[in-house]
Amino acid sequence: MSRIGKLPIELPQGVTVNFNKDSHTVSVKGPKGELTQVIDADFTVKQENGELIVERPTEQKRHKAMHGLYRALIANMIEGVNKGYKHQLELVGVGYKASAQANVLELSLGYSHNIFLAVPKELKVQAVQEKGSNPTIILEGIDKQLIGQVAAKIKSLRKVEPYKGKGIRFTGEHVRRKAGKAAAK
Repeated sequence: MSRIGKLPIELPQGVTVNFNKDSHTVSVKGPKGELTQVIDADFTVKQENGELIVERPTEQKRHKAMHGLYRALIANMIEGVNKGYKHQLELVGVGYKASAQANVLELSLGYSHNIFLAVPKELKVQAVQEKGSNPTIILEGIDKQLIGQVAAKIKSLRKVEPYKGKGIRFTGEHVRRKAGKAAAK
């Protein structure tokens, strides 16, 4: 049995889960919002004693592979509607700037033009620029997959280069630096 899949998911107070057997969807509703996920028709989701259990029908390799996946997706949905997710990205480089207005992120990353990125309406975006520190982009939302995808898209606009460390990185991310050219003899 799957080590992840067999673990029960604890339901926090204020979070409700509905499993529709006809359309095979799991709906999770909490204080921050509502999320839905379509799961395989073979799997069932049971609610017992304030816990959620995902069950697979057989020991087939496909069912074993999907068991942990669906349990993790549902657990992420429950955490998202209860607490939410937050990613912080840091812009490291001279002249790098960010500003956000009405879910449109404007980035100045050393190219000849500014980059305008439309952030999905499900996410909240902020650009913070404090004196003496690098500009920071803050993404908040309830969907873990969507927030991670948008953060990865923003990071890909200016990858961190290993010599000077310039680029977009997660706050607190360690970047391995390379030594430059050796000085001439």
